[in-house]
Amino acid sequence: MDQYFNQMEKIIKERKTTSRIRFMLQDVLDLRRNNWVPRRGDQGPKTIDQIHKDAELEEHREQMKVQQALISKKESSGGSGGPHSPGRGVSPQDEGWNTVPISKNRPIDTSRLSKITKVREGGYSGSRPATSTLNRFSALHIHTVSVDRYILQLNSLSRERSDRFDRSDRGSDRFERRDDRDRNQLQVTKRSFSREKEERSREREQRSSADPVRRVASMTEERDRGMKRETAATPPPPQTPTTPALTEEELEKKSTAIIEEYLHINDMKEALQCVQEMNSTQLLFVFVRNGLESTLERSTIAREHMGLLLHQLIKTGILPKEQYYKGLQEILEVAEDMAIDIPHIWLYLAELITPMLHEGGHPMGELFREISKPLIPLGKAGVLLVHILTLLCKGMSHKKAGTMWREAGLRWKDFLPEDIDVNKFVTEKNVEFTLGDESEKDRKKELSATELTRQLDRLIQDKADNQRIFDWIEANLDEQQTSSNMFVRALMTCICQSAIICETPYRVDGEQIKQRAKLLQKYLKDEQKELQALYALQALMVQMEQPANLLRMFFDTLYDEDVIKEEAFYKWESSKDPAEQQGKGVALKSVTAFFTWLREAEDESDNS
Repeated sequence: MDQYFNQMEKIIKERKTTSRIRFMLQDVLDLRRNNWVPRRGDQGPKTIDQIHKDAELEEHREQMKVQQALISKKESSGGSGGPHSPGRGVSPQDEGWNTVPISKNRPIDTSRLSKITKVREGGYSGSRPATSTLNRFSALHIHTVSVDRYILQLNSLSRERSDRFDRSDRGSDRFERRDDRDRNQLQVTKRSFSREKEERSREREQRSSADPVRRVASMTEERDRGMKRETAATPPPPQTPTTPALTEEELEKKSTAIIEEYLHINDMKEALQCVQEMNSTQLLFVFVRNGLESTLERSTIAREHMGLLLHQLIKTGILPKEQYYKGLQEILEVAEDMAIDIPHIWLYLAELITPMLHEGGHPMGELFREISKPLIPLGKAGVLLVHILTLLCKGMSHKKAGTMWREAGLRWKDFLPEDIDVNKFVTEKNVEFTLGDESEKDRKKELSATELTRQLDRLIQDKADNQRIFDWIEANLDEQQTSSNMFVRALMTCICQSAIICETPYRVDGEQIKQRAKLLQKYLKDEQKELQALYALQALMVQMEQPANLLRMFFDTLYDEDVIKEEAFYKWESSKDPAEQQGKGVALKSVTAFFTWLREAEDESDNS
């Protein structure tokens, strides 16, 4: 359970989520620390009368606090005169407030306080809306308005002083300029200036009753606008923009944290997301290297989990194969030196690599060839492959593992030093299933056309290159079978099927035929094999119900790529073999234009 709350604390500290979610998570954490006792009990709905009573009680409570604060302040700053001045006069405070002394035993009429509140609320009109008495926080609002009034009085007093000084300066300037003219005129000017000042003071006092509200509202609006401008000027940093690529050192630290967390809680989905969020595809070999290093000396389960994580990263496309091989080869290059401290290092590496052979991972041929590159010069490639095959057989039959080995076109002599006897090595390591016995070889010589077509079609659909298909044919078929008409027809059918673009109308992918041209040329050794290939193409058209113009496109492409020569086309045209007459008439009619063009081209070449 602790790991879930640790994750919640981590989410809160990273501040990658919204404030609302973070606060909700923090509430859960606080509730747990308080033994799941809420700070406030559940409060049911209240009636309007209860709300009114609660609001009045809160207002009265706040007013009592204000009055007590004023009394205590006066008592502490009363001076030699004692806490009360003689008579009922008011005593000015340091900050410009005038308070009426109230004895401690004097009762407070709460009805008057509520009336005062209503008068203040009603007086606020214009830009600041009046506060309803139903507001539970109206007392706080009254206190804020009182502070605003105090600030307003200070501002107005400072303005009056500045106005008086300014006018005095202007009056003195006028007096000095007119001093030489006439003293009588000077007296008139002084009296007029005094009257003018008194009139302006009276007008200011008359307007003072209405101005404070507007000034307070305008000051508050200006403060709000200022805060909005500051908020707009400094927006919070965006959460989603792509972060710059990490350095190798930063990625190494982050990789170590992700791996440790994954091995601790075994959360595959979380680990995949964390690796993807690092946004450093070109440096993921560091993650692979760290993962292999950190689990080499751990438990078998930890190594299997790490291997499964790397397999899922490959399967989902987060980890490119090149980055996986780069990180793995850095470990393999120093594996022999590490064997001094880790005697079973080859078994441990096999436990990390074997999950890659699961569905969606690496083909066996590609994987074994890549991991053997740094090990063949050291003579350790065979040792590692034996461990991988042994572990693989724990999850599948020996027969299936041997089939995968042979279908990949792998040979032990490519991985072992020249001075080692392959048969002896295979026998000692108990991997005879990679060679197959004589009965297996005899059975393969008798493969049916359906089985052969299925195997070839799987290789082509997997987009295997020509060399891989050559290796499979050489490892699984003998020379007699590769020379048979059945093999030629199966190969031709699979390649032509893969080149058909299933649209309306059907079209031929010329690039696919061009890519497989060398494969066809190797096994279409003579005119008879080429004729069998054309028969297979004819049967494919019959199976597809003779699509319009499709056979003509195949003939053009096969001729242009020099897969089938003119003589084989002419021989197919004139063939009367009873076994190959199904669909022959329709096929001939569909390629009439091809043969017309072929003969015209031949006549032109003869004439030239």
